[in-house]
Amino acid sequence: MFDKILIANRGEIACRVIATCRRLGIATVAVYSDADRDARHVRLADEAVHIGAAPAAESYLRGDVLLAAARQAGAQAIHPGYGFLSENADFAEACATAGVVFIGPPPQAIRAMGDKSAAKALMQAAGVPLTPGYHGDEQDAEFLRAQADAIGYPVLIKASAGGGGKGMRRVDRSEDFVAALASCQREAQSAFGNAHVLVEKYVERPRHIEIQVFADSLGNVVHLFERDCSVQRRHQKVLEEAPAPGMTAERRAAMGHAAVEAARAVGYVGAGTVEFIAGPQGDFYFMEMNTRLQVEHPVTECITGTDLVAWQLRVASGEALPKRQEELEIHGHAIEARLYAEDADRGFLPSIGTLRRLRLPPDDGHVRVDTGVEEGDAITPYYDPMIAKLIVWDVDRVAALRRMRAALAQCEIAGVTTNVDFLRRLVATDSFSHARLDTALIEREQAALQPAASADDAHWMLAALAAQVLRTPAAVERTDPHSPWSMEDGWRMGERAWTGIELEHRGERRRVALRTGGQGWDVALGERQAKATVRREADGLRVGMEGRQWPLRAWRDGSRVHLFGMDGGQPWLIHDAIAEADQPAVEAGGLTAPMPGRVIALPVVPGAKVAKGQPLVVLEAMKMEHSLNAPADGVLKAYRVREGELVGEGVVLVEFEAG
Repeated sequence: MFDKILIANRGEIACRVIATCRRLGIATVAVYSDADRDARHVRLADEAVHIGAAPAAESYLRGDVLLAAARQAGAQAIHPGYGFLSENADFAEACATAGVVFIGPPPQAIRAMGDKSAAKALMQAAGVPLTPGYHGDEQDAEFLRAQADAIGYPVLIKASAGGGGKGMRRVDRSEDFVAALASCQREAQSAFGNAHVLVEKYVERPRHIEIQVFADSLGNVVHLFERDCSVQRRHQKVLEEAPAPGMTAERRAAMGHAAVEAARAVGYVGAGTVEFIAGPQGDFYFMEMNTRLQVEHPVTECITGTDLVAWQLRVASGEALPKRQEELEIHGHAIEARLYAEDADRGFLPSIGTLRRLRLPPDDGHVRVDTGVEEGDAITPYYDPMIAKLIVWDVDRVAALRRMRAALAQCEIAGVTTNVDFLRRLVATDSFSHARLDTALIEREQAALQPAASADDAHWMLAALAAQVLRTPAAVERTDPHSPWSMEDGWRMGERAWTGIELEHRGERRRVALRTGGQGWDVALGERQAKATVRREADGLRVGMEGRQWPLRAWRDGSRVHLFGMDGGQPWLIHDAIAEADQPAVEAGGLTAPMPGRVIALPVVPGAKVAKGQPLVVLEAMKMEHSLNAPADGVLKAYRVREGELVGEGVVLVEFEAG
């Protein structure tokens, strides 16, 4: 076994590897870019080495720098995690040349599975079921259309060298094929530097089922059963679970056997995942093999009682697999949700900023949290905006689903927009609750996944109470709450005055009136009035109103109040003089970049009048376009940047005059 390894990655996977190494007594070396100088993985590792600037191309993708760091630290092996260089055969080869063990498969296995067309030919020779289609080298448009016509529509055009949904199109008619092909080829060339595509039969209502395989250098290969990763958006996984619901013993055995044969065919060593498209009638077809550990590996660990990172370390050090196939069994059910800093209601745009509040469920026998961040850390534009993976386990799927709903309700995240509320709605959909799974589930459940048009009146009243109490905690906490000197809520001699708080939530703006009265509060929203009591508890507030009690987890951040467990912590903006006075003044006359990025459009002529909300600058950051809009009606006096220019966070982009 190794004494010291270097982890050529960052974030939650780096922290995940460190945890196993610490348990096994293996020293760890973290690497970090400028953006990650104070990151959690750096704080957890035994030592850390700086490897370059924030962009991944200048740090985490520099194999030569990573190897130099390993030599400098005296690391015997490199764990690549996933992403970055984890499936880079050249890097694996360079490690071998440098005498450093690459904790992953041999370079020839990575190359064999890196090209989809070549991989499918190899799988066909090994007897692994393939989707009907054309996987050859001929790329003439009319030839490929003839192949599609012969296969039968719908078909799927896929970039041979790619993944992540890029260079992929469904085509339903022969007359649409050539245009779709050209689009796929352009996208594939841009994303992967390779325009080669393959054409396959599109499987209706497909499920995405993958098999975890493991092989050692002694010729032993096993599978650790399946994961269902069907719940996706834009071909990106959102929820994963193991075992796959509805999987028969016969189908599991057949898919496991096919996955093991796939691994044997390429001389595989280490952890890998063989991915299949499964049809509704029990048919399944090889899709691709990921030659690394997968993001969703924890659900497999939960149902098999294994530590796959420990297995990786043992196999890479030359040991045999810890278990034989007949020793592996499934216990219970596990579900994983990916918590991202992204706005699900705005096309899943990534969100950046500081995690001003981060409270996640505690790890126990039923809940596991894998994260690379802590409260106070920043989500930057340079890397994947994952906050954490939330994994739950219980004796069966029904119980695990209850655990997931409860765990999501416990999440308290502020400072960035997150997908927590979207995930809460997703796991509550009829399709997911009843395991009617396929890759179109999210599109099919769009109506159920939309946020409520407006919050309940009671939620507005609770938000106003929380805002007032959290601004004036003395009224609740002091020994004599009835003393006028303890009140900061509009008390006056002779009568108690109403205090108005104007709130904005999801674009809707309403005014709530409050006053203290007797042992509690009077609350009014329009014609609705109610008596309320507020009591502090260890984990928040308990509000009694209209014969009901709410254990309220609320947090106030300047002019925002978050009610966690309601709308996933989406903030209510407070428009009152005291709250607004607490906020730092915004520099007048300018619009600044909220994140580093590249200016791709300046759509307004300088000197023109603009309306509030009108796009003034389009910025590309985190591989997405972000529109920066006019904060008020006014005049765009001048641009301070040019199209194509790279700008840093806080740079003034335009001179703007309101009015």
